[in-house]
Amino acid sequence: MSKAKKSSRQRQWTFYIMIFPGFLYLLINNYGPMLGMFIAFKKVDYGLGIFKSPWVGLENFKYLFKTDAAVIMTRNTILYNVAFIVLGTVLGIAVGIMLSELRSKAKTKFFQTVILLPYLLSWVICAYIGYAFLSKESGLLNGLLNSLGLAAMDWYNSPGKWPFILIFVNIWKGIGYTSIIYMSTIIGIDRSLYEAARVDGATKWQEIRMITLPLLKSTIIMLTIMNIGRIFYSDFGLFYQIPLNSGTLYPTTQTIDTYVYRALMQQNQIGMSAAAGFYQSIVGFILVLTANTVVRKISPDDAMF
Repeated sequence: MSKAKKSSRQRQWTFYIMIFPGFLYLLINNYGPMLGMFIAFKKVDYGLGIFKSPWVGLENFKYLFKTDAAVIMTRNTILYNVAFIVLGTVLGIAVGIMLSELRSKAKTKFFQTVILLPYLLSWVICAYIGYAFLSKESGLLNGLLNSLGLAAMDWYNSPGKWPFILIFVNIWKGIGYTSIIYMSTIIGIDRSLYEAARVDGATKWQEIRMITLPLLKSTIIMLTIMNIGRIFYSDFGLFYQIPLNSGTLYPTTQTIDTYVYRALMQQNQIGMSAAAGFYQSIVGFILVLTANTVVRKISPDDAMF
């Protein structure tokens, strides 16, 4: 072996060591659980053990859709995620553009401080927006309404208001991360394009419409495809913890994930829970392939694979 090849391989080991923790994480958390997919087709008997428990075919899958709640939880899961994707994308781009403008005008140290605020505030408000924020007796929101001379609201007995609350909380929680991704892409755009546009007399909106948005297309498509793959999943903390598992709110807060959790806690049906996860993964995989195929036919350069 030549010294050049030996030296090259030695340098590659450095990169292998760097990626090993991430690879190990994916192996344990993403691929390891796939070995247990067969549980979705079994009725688990703790006395017999998982491997000796009887096979039940598709019975666990039927359980997901044999109740009246099936339509509600499926509808809520899909519609909420569609709203999250559309609003999250639009607002993420808008905030990303504003942050990029702030970066170009502000001093570096000031910008480094400000850029963290959307992300940090996202998680602060989500951690606080539970009972302390929405309580009828002592919640901050009702305190604000009272100070304005308006009547306090019983938020936990008003299902119709929760789609707006959940959408707001989710958008606020994710806007920091999403906007930073878009801002990073915008920063990488060649500044000479904007300078040429200004020379031609373009307004700021024309610069955004003709330069920024077209060059953000690949990032938008990539993030959208990834989100479409999880359209049958929901943020468990958002839909279970913030509504405080209130039965009155089930018509507008029940999703597939919360339904499965409640059924698992009440009936201890591990097979049904595994079936739900299997179903969500397969549907998500099909949706990703479908979305990517459509993108590849329309704009081959923007497809993920």
